[in-house]
This record gives sequence, C-alpha cells and structure tokens, in this order.
Amino acid sequence: MVIYHLGAAFEPSVTRKGAAFVASVSILEEDGQSTSLGELGVFATGESALRFAVWYAAAFIEGHDLPVPPLRSALPPNS
Repeated sequence: MVIYHLGAAFEPSVTRKGAAFVASVSILEEDGQSTSLGELGVFATGESALRFAVWYAAAFIEGHDLPVPPLRSALPPNS
C-alpha cells in the first residue's frame, strides 16, 4: 500500500523471518524510482512491524530523529 505524508509517498512492508516480522519502507520519488531505507527492525507481530514502518517513514519525511526499533535483525539476509 502506498501512503502519502506531507506530499511524499512511501510504501511500508513487512516480511516474515521465522517466528518474527521484519519492517521495511521505501520512499517513492516523483520519477517512479524508490529508495529503500532497509530493514528497520524485528517485531513480534506483523501489525507492530507495519506501524513502526509508517512511524519511521513519517519521521524520515519530516526530518525528525528516527525512531529506534525494539530489536535489530541478527539474521543473515534472505534466511
């Protein structure tokens, strides 16, 4: 889902890794390109991961300090 905040578009996403959920977000540019902000953290539920991704993107767009996730991923990529 694409969300608009202060005129900027972003797309939060959640992937499952084992029993955990990993939040990520991409900022969408006007020319159709996207910039991924990478894996943001590990969460116990998909809902909490999605909420964090939205919060993180809003802070990024507004130029505020970025929130810190409760856990960072210690899993190797694509595991």
